[in-house]
Parts: sequence; structure tokens; C-alpha cells
Amino acid sequence: MELFNHIFTNAMLFTILVKMTPILFAAIGGAFTQQGNILNIGLEGMMLVGAFAAIAIGALTGSAWMGFLAGLVAGLILALLFAWTSLWLKADFIVVGIGVNLLAAGLTVFLLRSVYNVSGNLSPPGFPRLMRLELGPLAKIPIIGPALQGQTILVLLGLLLVPAAWWVMYRTKFGVHLRSVGEDEDAAHAAGLKVRRIKLNSVLISGALSGLGGAQLAMASLNSFGQEMTAGRGFIAVAALTFGMARPLGTFIATLIFGIAQGVADQLQFVGWSSSLALMVPYVITVVALVFAALRAKERPGRKGKEGEGAPPTHGPPIASVAS
Repeated sequence: MELFNHIFTNAMLFTILVKMTPILFAAIGGAFTQQGNILNIGLEGMMLVGAFAAIAIGALTGSAWMGFLAGLVAGLILALLFAWTSLWLKADFIVVGIGVNLLAAGLTVFLLRSVYNVSGNLSPPGFPRLMRLELGPLAKIPIIGPALQGQTILVLLGLLLVPAAWWVMYRTKFGVHLRSVGEDEDAAHAAGLKVRRIKLNSVLISGALSGLGGAQLAMASLNSFGQEMTAGRGFIAVAALTFGMARPLGTFIATLIFGIAQGVADQLQFVGWSSSLALMVPYVITVVALVFAALRAKERPGRKGKEGEGAPPTHGPPIASVAS
């Protein structure tokens, strides 16, 4: 009981949101591509370049908002590369995703050394502070108030992203068309849908959101960029969207679980646990989630999908129920 009281505090709630928000952005972005039957494992690389661009441009311009925008644009650029090689050159999505991750890791290290003459961590002095939430009297609301008070504006945007993504997926023409492509690409093409353009848009959404996730990761507390600082968060995002069946609410719940796991791992180090053992917690949870998702997928009937395009998506409301 004493251990429980040491771990689950108001500070812990704050930490959970900090930990889950970068993963949430990337996971929701990946959910869009998964709805179009593209498993985007390049989320890790898109997050990494977003984090680097946010710090580099934020320091150069003296504007946190420019850093925020730079992270988004950097993710978009890498997403364009992903889309060009996979949709136009017909390369395998998995291979392209691995290449994107390797490119991002190598490029950021190269820029750190060639532009900033550092080999590990870039911490620009006087980095501009990103806007923080000041809730006033609302900060006294149990659980919600302490968790949100003082968070960056990106945390609030991440939480609002969940209902926004649900609305786009299930209540807009783009969402209907995207899910149609994911359900049966040949039928969608025969119905006159521009399949490649729809898939391109989903990849661009994933890139932009992953870039924002990287910006939040870099600008949330330390305002610095470290070599390979994403540390597998992009792959955790893939696990989260898989566990959540590419649905916004399910994906949010999965990222919350991972956020709790990472927060608990941090707190366990403060109460005397081995740091190596504590740091294993989020990744053990990730493996368990993927195993659970794989077992659940075996119980569902298969869907038609293109070879090499990842697992078919699981859909929400029937497409016929949404006006096109």
C-alpha cells in the first residue's frame, strides 16, 4: 500500500500525460494509414525528425510556435518520401518504413555533428517556452485538474485529437473513402475512388501527427534533442494502434496504458527499484499488447487486402450508414 501511495500521486498523473502524448499523436496518425490498409512502421523516424526540427527551428527563430510548425513539416516531408517510394515506386511498405527509420536516425546524427558540432545532446540556451495550460480554479478539479495544470498546449491538442479523428474517420467523405479502400481496394477502384490519392492523404496525416508527437517529446520539459531520443516510441505507437484496432478510442486507451507503464517505470526508480528493471516495464507491456492483438486477430474472419500492405483495418460504424 505504501508503494502504491508513492507511485500514484498527482505528479504521477501529470507524468502519464507527458509520456503518452507523443505516442498518442503518432498512434492516431498510424491509425489513419491502417484504416487504408497500410501498416506504417516509419512512425519512429517521423517522430525523430519532428523532434529535431522543433528544437533546431525553435532555437533559430526564437519562437516555440515555429518549432511546433517545423516538427509538423519535418514529419510531412518524411511522409512524402514514404508515400513516393511505396505508392508510386511500389516498394514494400514494411521495407520503406524500416528505411525511413534508418534515414531519420542517420540524418539527425549527421546534422548534430556537422551543423552543431555535438555528438549526443542538443540543448540550445534560452530556448523559447511553449505555451502552458493555466486552468485557474479548474486546476482544483480532482484528477483532471492536477493532470492538465501546467501541461503544454500540445497535450490538450492530443486529447482533442481523439474525438476529431473519430469524426474524420466515421463522419466525413474522406473517412468513408479511406475505410472503403482499406476494406477492398479493387472494389474501391472500380467504384471510381482515387485510391492512391486517398492513401497518400492518410500517409501525410500520419507524418504530420508523428512530427507533432516528436515536437511534444522534445519541447515538453527539457527543450532539447538527444540522439535517437524517440527510443522506440514510434514502435510503441504501432503496437498501440494495433491493440486499439486502428480506432481512435481504442488507440487512446492503448496509449494511456503505455503512458501509465512508462510513468510507473519512472516512479519505481525513485522508490529503489533497479533502473534497468523499471525501464523494461513499457516494453514488456508492448509485447503483451501485440500478443493479445495477434490472438484477437486470429478470432476475426480475414479481410481482403493487397499483399505487403499490412494487416487489414477493423472498422467501426458500417460504411453504408454514412452518407457519401
